[in-house]
Amino acid sequence: MERCPKCGYRGLLVDNVTGEIVCASCGYVVREKMEDNKPEWRAFTKEEGEDRSRVGAPTSLAMHDMGLSTVMGMRDASGKALAGASRSAADRLRVWDKRSQGSADRNLRQALVELDMLADKLSLSKNIAERAAYVYRKVLEKGLVRGRSIDTLITASLYAACRSSETPRTLKDAALVSGIKRKDIAKAYRLILKELDLKVPVTDPVKSVTGIAARAGISERTTRRAMEILKSAIAAGASAGKAPTGLAATSLYLACVLEGERKTQKDIAEAAGVTEVTIRNRYRGLKAILNGV
Repeated sequence: MERCPKCGYRGLLVDNVTGEIVCASCGYVVREKMEDNKPEWRAFTKEEGEDRSRVGAPTSLAMHDMGLSTVMGMRDASGKALAGASRSAADRLRVWDKRSQGSADRNLRQALVELDMLADKLSLSKNIAERAAYVYRKVLEKGLVRGRSIDTLITASLYAACRSSETPRTLKDAALVSGIKRKDIAKAYRLILKELDLKVPVTDPVKSVTGIAARAGISERTTRRAMEILKSAIAAGASAGKAPTGLAATSLYLACVLEGERKTQKDIAEAAGVTEVTIRNRYRGLKAILNGV
């Protein structure tokens, strides 16, 4: 048993209300703040009808306040409802708390609501949404939102997050779900890259094959053949300086020709968001590589 450092007495009292440990002989306070190592709440099973916990959700950049906001309630510390002057004072404080939020906070709130909607429509993970929120916060710090559309910048930030994580989403996909012109998103994306000095890796064209094949209704066997053709082209250095989506679409068309699957250049071009001319230009190069392998 712990002794009192003042008188050496072994009888120490614990005050669970104040968190103090006091000597029962001389009254010396041994500890002012006692650590409670027990769980915060007892975990009730579902059969018992309750599951209580005081731990909240983790902080998130995709929330305007990062999940750390304080909401002024209408009850005091003991849980009793406020009444009279206290209630009026709490109402006034709540109003002033709301008014004290600056334009940047309101901007961020609106942008992150839009981000959540776009990420859901594009079937993107929370990690990519977090990355996009981080990029937009940097955009806000740089003051790039002045005179520019919030929706355009948050869409461009999400596209930048997809590019940095090598997630196959195109500008056309972003424009389709956001209702913003493709050239406007591209312009905002270039601005973000320049001002934030982001280093975005080149998209792997193999990752785009599956999505294009699904939209064009191409079989699994032909899709695998297209991936093999594309990997051979990359190994031969034929992908340097060429758009990944165009290469993926061309490899699918070449695979369809070899496997005897009836798909036109127009069908695949529409599914990939490229022109038929692009497929015809890339087709010659891929076929030459395939013949040389």
